[in-house]
Amino acid sequence: MAKRGGSARNARTAAIHPKGAERVEGSPVVAPLVQSATFYGGGREGLREPLYSRYGNNPTQRAVADKVAELEGMEAGVVLGSGMAAVAMTVLALTRKGDHIVSSASLYGATELLFREELPRRGVEASFVELDRPRGWEEALRANTRIMYLELPTNPGLRIPDPRPVAELAHANGIVLVADTTFATPFNLRARDHGVDVVVQSATKYLGGHSDLVAGVVTGPEVVLARVEAMLRLYGPALDPHAAWLLDRGLRTLPLRVQTQNRTARVLAQWLEGRAEVERVLYPGLPGHPDHHLAREMFRGHGGVLAVVLRGGAPAADAFCSALEVAAPAPSFGGPETLVSQPRFTSHRGVSQGELDAQGIVEGFVRIAVGLEDPDDLQRDLEGGLAAATLRGSV
Repeated sequence: MAKRGGSARNARTAAIHPKGAERVEGSPVVAPLVQSATFYGGGREGLREPLYSRYGNNPTQRAVADKVAELEGMEAGVVLGSGMAAVAMTVLALTRKGDHIVSSASLYGATELLFREELPRRGVEASFVELDRPRGWEEALRANTRIMYLELPTNPGLRIPDPRPVAELAHANGIVLVADTTFATPFNLRARDHGVDVVVQSATKYLGGHSDLVAGVVTGPEVVLARVEAMLRLYGPALDPHAAWLLDRGLRTLPLRVQTQNRTARVLAQWLEGRAEVERVLYPGLPGHPDHHLAREMFRGHGGVLAVVLRGGAPAADAFCSALEVAAPAPSFGGPETLVSQPRFTSHRGVSQGELDAQGIVEGFVRIAVGLEDPDDLQRDLEGGLAAATLRGSV
């Protein structure tokens, strides 16, 4: 577990320079990769704890966890082998048999399956609150509730539940508020500033930023992260040191990449909003978005992901995705490439049709994860996709 300390620095500085790095003549500017599974020591008079990469305390693992913790303004951080490992280890650390979770009903597909199907097998029950029922959080509360959980923004509907009243309710009842901020990143949103206790993220996405690693990260209070680290050591989803080194490399350009993706996504969302082939555009930066006021109030930028519902339904969505030449049909987001996907076949595959409908993931729904390409090239590419959707979907 890595711990943050010292005065706050701007995100652009903190993303590049690790705090406390040694600067002596001949030392490397880029921290070297420590690709070792184990380390000398472990005797009676040795270190307080053995260094062992499965424990997540390899110097490379710790350095990148420390950097993310600083970006989030949190006390401590732990890196893991995937975003779902971050979610699962956090939930396992904070609950035991007989406990209860209150969660937003709008969730990433695997998280929803974890809460609805896996946790009950372990004696942990979850209740779900619709985003447009803010009183539902209090109504779902129980004496054995240990976690309140939400996504900021939601995947893939891009809704923004206000975490502040949820945090107030959680803290008044001794409950930990956990938020997945993968879509936002610490550059667009510092969730801690709005009452969130623990942040989980898929570092596979924006934090890594190059579509070449799989990782997760948890940041929060030291006392909570010690419990998460204990679960990491028990279950074993440690991040490989080389992937941790790649993650640190990605973090160095995080602010610049996210700024660019914010701008391009906004331009494309505004353009798509005026297209006859598009029934609805989902992007928090648009004034017509139901949570636009929260996006303006809490977020530095509105993100690089948008979604559209195409007229013509499933045939139109299939044709749109197949016709693209710059954007690529593929799951995930946050890398330099623009990716498009239909969540019912990717991130939410296995989620029931009823739940898909409840989250607005209807036929014709396409998620567009904007990369770093030229905005004009992307617009021309999407225009070609819309033309194909018109022919196939009989708009």
